[in-house]
Amino acid sequence: MPLAGHFGPRLNAHFADNPLRLQYLTILIKINIMSALSQFTPEFDDSRVAGPLPQLSVFQPVPPCLSACATEMNATSPPAQPKTPSATTPPSAALLAELAAASDQLEQATPTEIIAWASERFAPKLTMATAFGPEGMTIIHMLSQVAPATRVFNLDTGYQFPETLAMVDRIRDRYGIDVKFERPELTVEQFEQQNGGPIYKTDPSQCCFQRKLVVLHRAIVGYDAWISAIRRDQSPDRAKAPIVGWDKKFGLVKVNPLANSTKQDVWKMITDEDVPYNPLHDKGYTSIGCAPCTRSVAIGEDERAGRWSGTAKTECGLHSLDD
Repeated sequence: MPLAGHFGPRLNAHFADNPLRLQYLTILIKINIMSALSQFTPEFDDSRVAGPLPQLSVFQPVPPCLSACATEMNATSPPAQPKTPSATTPPSAALLAELAAASDQLEQATPTEIIAWASERFAPKLTMATAFGPEGMTIIHMLSQVAPATRVFNLDTGYQFPETLAMVDRIRDRYGIDVKFERPELTVEQFEQQNGGPIYKTDPSQCCFQRKLVVLHRAIVGYDAWISAIRRDQSPDRAKAPIVGWDKKFGLVKVNPLANSTKQDVWKMITDEDVPYNPLHDKGYTSIGCAPCTRSVAIGEDERAGRWSGTAKTECGLHSLDD
């Protein structure tokens, strides 16, 4: 849709050769407006708290970020705490300092303790995106124990395996958690018709951009933090991930409870706790994304070798540090 207004004609001309970028710009403008409006809603309802919030006893001494959070929510006149900005504003120095201190303190914490901290600090504005991989399933398992009210969603591109989509029912049956599907505005049929066919064959990065990144931008409006299931040992980009940090790409706090975990740690929990997992893992699919861009891997291959095989692409863009 062409942009109108004072700058509309200039922007339309600038993006004439790339209408998808113009469409994305339009979506981002809408998202930023929604995000700005969301700042006028109450951040915390004190009436729901029946007493002091529990501290995490595993930390000695209690991290400043935890004690400050408990003080804020229990005091009659709560002191100001670093406010999580919207996607349209940069984080304050105070918030960045708090996140850095919390990340350092949580380096030795267990994933469950990290999730408990994140829930205590950011709920009800904490959310989680999952593709139902083994890492994501262990996080959902832990959420069911310490923060079951956390909103969990899946970026349904329209290209996922049937086995992946079926995980929603298994999660609901096992944990009582209702995973929401967040979908692009265009169906697969509309999207491919608009682009003259499936662009994952010619430009997989643009496909991920349209079917995942744009959707995530919309899905996190109104939230202050999101949980991811990445591990540092999965890729060079992910090796740099803090436990807690500012996600400048999406404009909110990002929590990585499994940053220090290994593949063996994840599968040990799945085995010990009987955590449900995607049956495709039993068929050689070590990392599962969209069906057209995922294959099973051979013995000795990297666990992500089956993603966008035959191309230089290694990330969908959600967790890359390219901007």
